[in-house]
Amino acid sequence: MRAAMRFVEGLNAAGALVRTIRLTVDLYGSLALTGKGHGTDRAVLLGLMGDAPDKVNPASVEGKLAEVRERGRLRLGGRVEIGFHEAEDLLFHKDQMYPEAGVATHPNGLRFCAFDTEGGKLADEVFYSVGGGFIVSEEEFASGSDGAEERSIPYPFRSAEELLRIAREHGLTIAELVLANECALMEAARVKILRPEVQGTSTKEKVEAAVLELWHAMDGCTQRGMEIEGVLPGGLNVPRRAPRLARRLLGEEPNPKKDPMNAMDWVTMWAMAVNEENAAGGRVVTAPTNGAAGVIPAIAKYYLKFVAEGLSDEDKRAGLLRCFLTAAAIGVLYKENASISGAEVGCQGEVGVACSMAAGGLVAAQQGTNEQVEHAAEIAMEHNLGMTCDPIGGLVQIPCIERNGMGAVKAINASRLAMHETEGHKLSLDQVIHTMYQTGLDMQSRYKETSLAGLALNVIEC
Repeated sequence: MRAAMRFVEGLNAAGALVRTIRLTVDLYGSLALTGKGHGTDRAVLLGLMGDAPDKVNPASVEGKLAEVRERGRLRLGGRVEIGFHEAEDLLFHKDQMYPEAGVATHPNGLRFCAFDTEGGKLADEVFYSVGGGFIVSEEEFASGSDGAEERSIPYPFRSAEELLRIAREHGLTIAELVLANECALMEAARVKILRPEVQGTSTKEKVEAAVLELWHAMDGCTQRGMEIEGVLPGGLNVPRRAPRLARRLLGEEPNPKKDPMNAMDWVTMWAMAVNEENAAGGRVVTAPTNGAAGVIPAIAKYYLKFVAEGLSDEDKRAGLLRCFLTAAAIGVLYKENASISGAEVGCQGEVGVACSMAAGGLVAAQQGTNEQVEHAAEIAMEHNLGMTCDPIGGLVQIPCIERNGMGAVKAINASRLAMHETEGHKLSLDQVIHTMYQTGLDMQSRYKETSLAGLALNVIEC
């Protein structure tokens, strides 16, 4: 969606939008192989029409797509109407990487071409979807740039070792360090946040409010996933299970026995609720990816219900902020030094990274030390190494939904192990991140979001 939006915005900036009469989109590699199941076709159409992931009304999506498909026309950027026929103009090249075999590219490639009335090419641009909702142009990918403007921050870090050292030298927690960096970025970018009542307050309060906006979106998604019944779209006929499990946990349906492990059921249910919403095309917070979006909100819910019980609202708020800011630092380490793309490194880069982020964040929420945060994040990834991405039918349903529940439970276990430890540990987070990336590079492409092997291939035989 973001790539399509950016292409249309580029056309408009170049004065070519009003001259566009036809537009084609080509999807390559993993983006083509799992595109239908991942809703990529839908996202491209919405992005071409000017819809943004955080702004589009999910309830309006079906109507918009139906109109395009019935009329064979769409309005670029909401302004210029052109003919658009999916069978001819949106192509899935399942057997081809872009631009050609043997050239180093990312497995999630898509190309946009715009034409004028005489068939002349007005624009031709390639983007790569590099995980977590991030996109880069072909030029940015080749140069190693993410396209973002360089901005100065007070505490730059590129490794966990550096992060711990800087925090130690300045007497900061990881959350405090990240907060200071975010304040600098917000001031440089003059970012506006969603809630008008906090405008005019300090930069620190604005950053904290922006972080909590993400939490409100996560929490709202979790609640919708707990309430909406039915069968998930896509053809596998997978029923939504979170609502029934929620009713049992809430006592609205018979629960035959008291179970000392029911906290684990709550965590699993919350994580599955989010990813059932994702599978249904609802709005989720990419944390770090959509396919792994259930882990961190489930851990935040766990903290509030089972760890912070009895604390004041202000203390709970502070705990959530520590959790999210710390998790963000861990996510940065993976994105900068490895990958958060299932198409590049398998699901270890999605649920594995989410688990690592959540484990470290949970330690921080409980005011564990920076060293315990690093240890928890290391433990969590260590036991996700080698996890493949083999979604059945290309749909983010099996094994993805349950895998989020498993990842959330594993994050709790990792945090507890780290907080019980009083001595050092053998492996560092930096070593595990490097290992994860190398493991992903060694993994056969059939097991990296292509649906060509693993469960995706063998489910029929089973």
